[in-house]
Order: sequence, then structure tokens, then C-alpha cells
Amino acid sequence: MVFGQVVIGPPGSGKTTYCNGMSQFLSLMGRKVAIVNLDPANDALPYECAVNIEELIKLEDVMPEHSLGPNGGLVYCMEYLEKNIDWLESKLKPLLKDHYILFDFPGQVELFFIHDSTKNVLTKLIKSLNLRLTAVQLIDSHLCCDPGNYVSALLLSLSTMLHMELPHVNVLSKIDLIGSYGKLAFNLDFYTDVQDLSYLEHHLSQDPRAAKYRKLTKELCSVIEDYSLVNFTTLDIQDKESVGDLVKLIDKSNGYIFSGIDASVVEYSKIAIGQTDWDYNRVAAVQEKYMEDEETQD
Repeated sequence: MVFGQVVIGPPGSGKTTYCNGMSQFLSLMGRKVAIVNLDPANDALPYECAVNIEELIKLEDVMPEHSLGPNGGLVYCMEYLEKNIDWLESKLKPLLKDHYILFDFPGQVELFFIHDSTKNVLTKLIKSLNLRLTAVQLIDSHLCCDPGNYVSALLLSLSTMLHMELPHVNVLSKIDLIGSYGKLAFNLDFYTDVQDLSYLEHHLSQDPRAAKYRKLTKELCSVIEDYSLVNFTTLDIQDKESVGDLVKLIDKSNGYIFSGIDASVVEYSKIAIGQTDWDYNRVAAVQEKYMEDEETQD
């Protein structure tokens, strides 16, 4: 069996940077990593990819040919990929023996909680190639600074989890910049653990744009809390400890640490099986490292 990650998230959340950094980190751990670019609009890749969807179809060709905008063009590209899944399978088969695979997807969120082509592509690959994948959804941490945006991020994360039906890890990316976005209304663990969302109502009522939608927002929060599925970990892609903690979580979610594959004792002891003070690393350490200056200034 082959293990890997499905990297998704809204535009600007840092997916390509994540794939580049995660690939380098895993390579240093001793894993052979292959990045699969499935974003037909991503023509400036900072990494060397093993498979590139632009060999099959390009967004810049689809849009004028079919009179489509960017969103419609991406949907067309995913549908085209689904119909030509044999092409992708043939590209992946040489990598199955000894590679860990990172799938870099487009940032159009409709592809992951409404449209079925992406889900169908992954389902077919999992069944035909015996893949064990974890969906890693990146959410820019600056959304925590605005209650309305935070609720939207929660709803997107929940909808994606239910639609994709994969082991799922939600990540607040660019956490190293959290202090520069302004002071948070609550402690960071309120946002990572998705605590009592009723506390957001007061802050939402202070925004004249959100006040008129207070009842709708309250009902959405109720749905999120009823499912009780969403929480977040944090990530600074340039911090090896932060990346290492995330790798541990992903390895447990897709079963990598429980497999019988050959792996170095160093990798297993330091990364996959090693214990971590998870709550401290995810929240307290982040606040100490990136938010201390702001509190001092106050």
C-alpha cells in the first residue's frame, strides 16, 4: 500500500508552499516523496513534480476554447481528469513501490464540498492503486481575526470533511504571522478547539455588516457544534518542530505508523511514534513564539 496526502484549501492558504516544504521535510526523514500537481492553473511551481496535470490539460487552453471563466474552467479540467483517470493511474504506477505521494489540488473550494469529480478521482485511485490518503485542509490563520470569516472557515471545513470522506486534518496555516494580523478576540485554543461558538455572537453584533445575519450565523454555528467534527492544528511550514508534529498526526490518521513498511528506526522514534505534548505544541507554544510581542505591547 502507498501513503500520501491530499492537500486542499482556499486560494492563498499556502498549498503549494506547503507541498514544497513538506516534501523537503519528509525527504530529510528518509522518505522518497513524489509531488503530483493536479492544479491546471498552477504554472509556476517551486518544486519538481513527478506528475503534472498540465501534460493532460491546461486551464489557459480550456477557458478560450469553451468560453469559460476560471471557476468553470477548473470544474471542466477536473471532469476531464475523471474521464481520463487511466492517464493519471499510468503516471502513478511507477511511483507505487517506494514513494510517499503529495497531491497538490486547485484552490477552488467548490471542487471539494459540492462537485463530485475530485472525490470520484480520489476514490478510484484509492481502490485501484491501494492508496492510504489523508486530506490536509489548509486555512489561513488570519481568518481567526474576523468572527464572520472564522465561521465561514468552520463551515467550509465541515462541508469538505463530510463530502470527501477521507481521514481529515484541518490546519491553521501561516501561524507564524498570527501576531501581525491584530489581537484575537479569544485565546488561540478557542479557535483551534472550536469551543463554545455562542461567544462569537457579541463580536458579530458589533459588525454592522454581520448584525443583520445574526440569526443565520447562530444557526450555522449550531450546525457546526452539533456535528462536533471540526478542530484545527497549527502550522509554521518553516519550523521543523511544527511540521514534525503535523507529520505525526497525519501518519496516525492514514495508518502509516501501523503499516509493515520498511522504515528507519530513527524516523519512527523521532517522528512517527514519538510522543508529543500536543496541546502545548499546537497552542501554548504558538502563543509564546508568535504572539508574545503583541501581548507585551498591550
